[in-house]
Amino acid sequence: MDLQELKTKVCDAGKMLLKEGLVARTWGNVSIKVNDTQMVITPSGRKYDELTPNEMVLVDIYTLKYEGNLKPSSELKLHCQIYKTKPEIGAVIHTHQMFGSIVAAAQVDVQVLDENHQNILGGKVIKAAPYALPNTKKITMATAKAIENSNAALMSNHGVVCIGKDLEHVFDVARTLEKACELFIESKKAIV
Repeated sequence: MDLQELKTKVCDAGKMLLKEGLVARTWGNVSIKVNDTQMVITPSGRKYDELTPNEMVLVDIYTLKYEGNLKPSSELKLHCQIYKTKPEIGAVIHTHQMFGSIVAAAQVDVQVLDENHQNILGGKVIKAAPYALPNTKKITMATAKAIENSNAALMSNHGVVCIGKDLEHVFDVARTLEKACELFIESKKAIV
């Protein structure tokens, strides 16, 4: 795919996040890897329903330098670190989906109870990265470590991050994570 097609895919994915209720307002972000050293990511502080493909930002994964006048998402460092840590993946999304965010606020790992969910999420446990301030090296490194052995991680008090081989896969991961978190919460309510 050429760069314009990738920008269109990221733009459409941002709109899909909003449509599916995985983000609100300008929260959350989407990126897709262009090659071993570059990615396209949603811009910072822009409403998803108003985005155009030309507003997507091309970024160097290693230097964090970007093209154009629009700033990339504030979660730029997180996306770059995940691509460096897991070079086999092709897309990353950070969401504030309801059940995932509830569990992230509780700062606990999610036990994935359904076998089909385990297959899509890449494991039986989705780890919660320890709390750290947003956009810091600490949260970036903690989240990259939490996602090492699965396709998702919780960011304590800050939502979730999901990865996949492409945007379709990463959306499947995000949807499945939401179901897994809901089941996990229900299982805890039964105990109380």
